Amino acid sequence: MAGDGEVVCPNRLAGHAGSLLSLEVRITSLPPSARRLRPRRMNNRRLAFIYSPEIERLSYPPSCPFKTQRAGLTRQRMLSFGLLGTPDRCERPARKVTNNELLVFHSPAYLEELQRAAAGELTVTGLRMGLGGPDTPVFADLFEYGAWACGAGLNAADLLLAREADVVFNLLGGFHHAMTERAAGFCYLNDVVLACERLAAAGKRVACLDVDAHHGDGTQAAFYHRDDVLTISMHESGRTLFPWGGFEDEIGEGPGRGHNVNVPLPAETYDEAFLLAFERAVLPVLKAYAPEVLVLELGLDTLAGDPLTHLCLTNNSVVEVIQHLMELQLPVLVAGGGGYHVEHTVRGWTLAWRTFAGEVDDDAHSLGLGGVMLGSSEWAGGLRDPIRHVTAEQRAAVTAELEETLRRLQGTLFPQSGAESPPVHRGRNANRG
Repeated sequence: MAGDGEVVCPNRLAGHAGSLLSLEVRITSLPPSARRLRPRRMNNRRLAFIYSPEIERLSYPPSCPFKTQRAGLTRQRMLSFGLLGTPDRCERPARKVTNNELLVFHSPAYLEELQRAAAGELTVTGLRMGLGGPDTPVFADLFEYGAWACGAGLNAADLLLAREADVVFNLLGGFHHAMTERAAGFCYLNDVVLACERLAAAGKRVACLDVDAHHGDGTQAAFYHRDDVLTISMHESGRTLFPWGGFEDEIGEGPGRGHNVNVPLPAETYDEAFLLAFERAVLPVLKAYAPEVLVLELGLDTLAGDPLTHLCLTNNSVVEVIQHLMELQLPVLVAGGGGYHVEHTVRGWTLAWRTFAGEVDDDAHSLGLGGVMLGSSEWAGGLRDPIRHVTAEQRAAVTAELEETLRRLQGTLFPQSGAESPPVHRGRNANRG
């Protein structure tokens, strides 16, 4: 999710190549044509997509960058590719959250102000709670859409708890900036926190991994003093992007010390650097914590070309991350989040669903059918993005900053979390192509 008034600071990107990243064999985001000869892997995961047509009438103001239509467009894309509508890839209904369920995280006064604002009455108290700003517009559907998103998230959590699905997508949600009684970054009600609370209340050891370009500050605040929910946020650094926080030294307090992880990424971070940070900082902590269920905020404002952020990823990095996570053999709840280039987001979420379903690239989705015949992509390669060129200057600048971030995390967070620094090794794609 995003905020207002974000600027990139090119001068801070000066730097030099460092030893830690240069020791790694470079990971290449392979185009579909180079990957399609891999053998198909069988998969018995049961996927569920949370959606209800009632949501289609709800929307943010037309001038707002956040588009509620993304989930429905992703559903249409999946249907057009034959990825949805089978017993193991089914659609399940959403619902509106109840007031009592919202009170698990949000205060009664805040809920009253949200409903009052949606009815057209913005008070001084509402303004103090963050309502009415450039990234928190007041509009009629404000409360109702959030209620549907939160109810969908709870339905997703319940499906996992009942073992009726292994992976559940709630692309209506991902509102990770909402605080107990403050709105921010297009977020009013925090479905991510409510889903984590539902899972934790059932006795599950929960990990919440947020790979949205913006720091998941609302989720962090909810669990900062607790050890029953591990929160990890990989995001563009708060030095260049809203909400201007989420630094390495924010590792939790009291029982939560070592259970809050932030991996700030330099502006212009590219696939190889992102995956290196994921493998060296995120995976060791996840494995040390040994969660029983994973909540994944899959905001796709990390992709190159997003109008509100400054990262340079392709959706090939999404595939790599999901493949790593599937190796953990955990039930997964996928929440939506940011993504302000609608086509890139829809294509990336469809690709994420397809990856969780266990399909690989030896099919028409990667041979151009999706892009050319169905008109569903901005290039002829189907769901996957083409490789992006990384300049020497970009590589040096990102390497220098990211190396220092990884060193700080391994020196301060790892001893608290019980994680071990992984050995330098060849990347997942190092031998391909």
